[in-house]
Amino acid sequence: MQRLIQCLVLATLSFPGLLPAQSPPASRHYPPLREYLMPREAEVALARSAAPANITDKATIKVLTESGYQVAKQGDNGFVCVVMRGWSAPTFTPAPFRDLVYEARVRAPICFNPVAARTVLPLQELRSKLGMQGKGPEQIAEGVQAAYVKGELPEMEGVAFAYMWSADQYLAPQIGAWHPHVMVYTPYYVNAMLGSNEFASELPFVSDDAGTPFAVTVIPVDPNLAIKAR
Repeated sequence: MQRLIQCLVLATLSFPGLLPAQSPPASRHYPPLREYLMPREAEVALARSAAPANITDKATIKVLTESGYQVAKQGDNGFVCVVMRGWSAPTFTPAPFRDLVYEARVRAPICFNPVAARTVLPLQELRSKLGMQGKGPEQIAEGVQAAYVKGELPEMEGVAFAYMWSADQYLAPQIGAWHPHVMVYTPYYVNAMLGSNEFASELPFVSDDAGTPFAVTVIPVDPNLAIKAR
């Protein structure tokens, strides 16, 4: 636990000059839940745009409902595709992104590989559950950390992967759709371990929750690989 706390402090200090400019939400209050929801078929199509068809055609697709994420289509290849909302914003760092939980327009299609489906997806579903209960960023962070310490979340020990190749993603105000990219879940990584590449550049960089068990390395890919929802 002490190592985690130390890493969180270091990570918080690492990013201020690297974050793209963005406007904070109008208030730190949640919009109505209906603003986070989508028509079922549109959400299925958007989730499928996260990765190539050879993956998504056989993947499990989950959609957000008033009761949380539910299976809309059962797959058989171990991949799970969803559309994350603002509640999937970094739990710990970069700190300015945490208030994206209040941004109901966020649509982040992602397709988890089998390892990430077993380890990362429960984390994302917990974040969403806490957000839907009205918890703010600080409470979500406390809830995630408590669940991890208690063993209520799978251990983030090994490397896992996810595709975020959708051309229709909306990640944040003033960002909208970004490069198609691969998310690599690299526990305890910090950006210096990749050579301190610039945040949000076209080079691999450690993004969300650097230095924690939930650290994410982002690897941009060719923009021509972006996939439109169909």
